[in-house]
Amino acid sequence: MSRLAARYKASGKNLTSPGSGNLRVNVGCGATPTDGWINFDNSWTVRLARWLLIARRVIGRRGLAGPSWEFAKVAAEKDIRFANATRRIPCADNSVEVVYSSHMIEHLDRREAQEFLLEVKRILQPGGILRLAAPDISRLVNGYLATGDADKFVTSTNMSLAKSADTLSRVRLALIGPRHHLWMYDGRSLDKLLRDAGFTAVSIMPPGKTNITDPGGLHLEERAEESVYVEAVRGPRISGSR
Repeated sequence: MSRLAARYKASGKNLTSPGSGNLRVNVGCGATPTDGWINFDNSWTVRLARWLLIARRVIGRRGLAGPSWEFAKVAAEKDIRFANATRRIPCADNSVEVVYSSHMIEHLDRREAQEFLLEVKRILQPGGILRLAAPDISRLVNGYLATGDADKFVTSTNMSLAKSADTLSRVRLALIGPRHHLWMYDGRSLDKLLRDAGFTAVSIMPPGKTNITDPGGLHLEERAEESVYVEAVRGPRISGSR
């Protein structure tokens, strides 16, 4: 672990500081972090990853398995850090060159999406780039118009939430919140959302294309069969603005 990361973990303060270099951040990375970037996720599994690994050694493989274990393993190995991006991304103002977020914004309601974009603007350097990938609702609508299958359309939006059938499900919902989609976008609506948030040079990008210089290990075609990609630039800071 780097000295900077060690100080961050010990203090709970910003991981980065102004002028700390060409930092790149993946927000809401899940189990697919970007190598060489700072990766954040809001899953409690990230917070518990070290303890889950210890528990795995104590109680054995059969006692702890499944997706949560696999994610915990990735989180520990790839140094994924916890962040609630609607409240605070633990990076200093003007310290990040690129922010990438894939299939995360649709899990936020409209107010949360706006707060997330304010946080992104805060940490991005002037001229920094935000790249978003999200499920493209226009594809789902076109599929419905082609098939007329309303049930398949509604299911594919992932916006429905079954009622909690037991106490454990209700407790889980209270602790980690809903995991279904709270809003859906197409290219035009993401364009408007970003422009309304003060971003400039908003562009709908084809899979595999980017305005990011030397994207390195960034997956430019992540979930291409279902996604829309949009990039935008943070303009110069106005005095007194966030």
